Amino acid sequence: MLRTILFRLHWGLGLTAGFVLALVGVTGALMTYEEAIGDWADRDRAFVAVQDVPRLGPQALVARVEAQHPGLTIDTLTLADDPERSPRVRFAPDAKAGARPPSAYLDPYDGRDLGPAHLEPAFATIRDLHRWLLLPGEGKGWGRSITGASALALLIFLGTGLYLRWPQIHSRRIWLKPNLRRPGRPRWWSLHTVAGTWLLPVYAAVALSGLWWSYDWYRDAATWVLTGEAPRAKPARPPRQSGSTEPPALDRAWAAFRAGDGRDASLAVVTLPRPDAGAIRIRYRIGDDTSRNEATFDRATGAQLSVARDADKTLGRRMADNMLEVHRGRFFGGLVALVFCVASLLMPLLAVSGLTLYVLRRRSARRRVRAIESGLGAAQGVNG
Repeated sequence: MLRTILFRLHWGLGLTAGFVLALVGVTGALMTYEEAIGDWADRDRAFVAVQDVPRLGPQALVARVEAQHPGLTIDTLTLADDPERSPRVRFAPDAKAGARPPSAYLDPYDGRDLGPAHLEPAFATIRDLHRWLLLPGEGKGWGRSITGASALALLIFLGTGLYLRWPQIHSRRIWLKPNLRRPGRPRWWSLHTVAGTWLLPVYAAVALSGLWWSYDWYRDAATWVLTGEAPRAKPARPPRQSGSTEPPALDRAWAAFRAGDGRDASLAVVTLPRPDAGAIRIRYRIGDDTSRNEATFDRATGAQLSVARDADKTLGRRMADNMLEVHRGRFFGGLVALVFCVASLLMPLLAVSGLTLYVLRRRSARRRVRAIESGLGAAQGVNG
């Protein structure tokens, strides 16, 4: 009875949440390498020839952009240690247009706008499709509820699937090697179950990390498990003050950053302060890792106010602060990120193989019913 209930639960979820998971898997795989794909598409503007002249500082770059795009407000400026990489500027949402203008690449020597990021609108759509299926309401609508329920369904898939395929005889060949020589349902069953077994640890990590954005109670509980602390409240926005007419001291903040914690930074994202309040914030990465380091600087003097280094945190705190990278697998290194990407791309295979098994099983059941009915009809004719 338990096996029958779990079996029906497994295929019932497969006919519903399975197709959502297939869509989420493909979009998630694309987002894993969003930066690499974007660099390839923008290779004519994301990289420049190195010149034997000084590069412009952050303050000069911001001034050149503001002169070329009057009326737009700069949100962040991304600077790389690689001399061939172009700086990239991201604008704040335009109040009149009701949307964020596309970010743009800059010539590091004269501040000229080299053009927008080609695939930024496409990846914005992919991201919305992955998170809430492009349904109205965005993060507060039905789309977020559906994707969250699908993540829970994935955990149920893994548990019921493992129980249903538990063999009487244990061997690595049965568990880990598909038998594709057998025709029909046995072939599809072997492909479906063996692929699910191989991918089970990855899908468990994807589901458990994906639930972080779906349910507040889950995020609170996961934060406590990882860090032993309650979730940190977001700092209250300071009261609005009279705007300063002086531009922020970006160059002095940048010089202090490069002379201190940012001397080995491979990539830095400079967030400009708001006119009414705030400090200059620089998030930076060391090498190729996904560390989340951050330093803040006084907007008027450029003096450093604080620094938060990823290396000083516990493993649990690092995972909690970098849950997106955990979800994409990049927190564990490039090889694991590739495994996560391949596993996400294989979600449609599991959905299709599961659907094929369901159709073949229903077809076989109908044949058995017809055979029984035919046998009963023949028996009645003989008795008559």
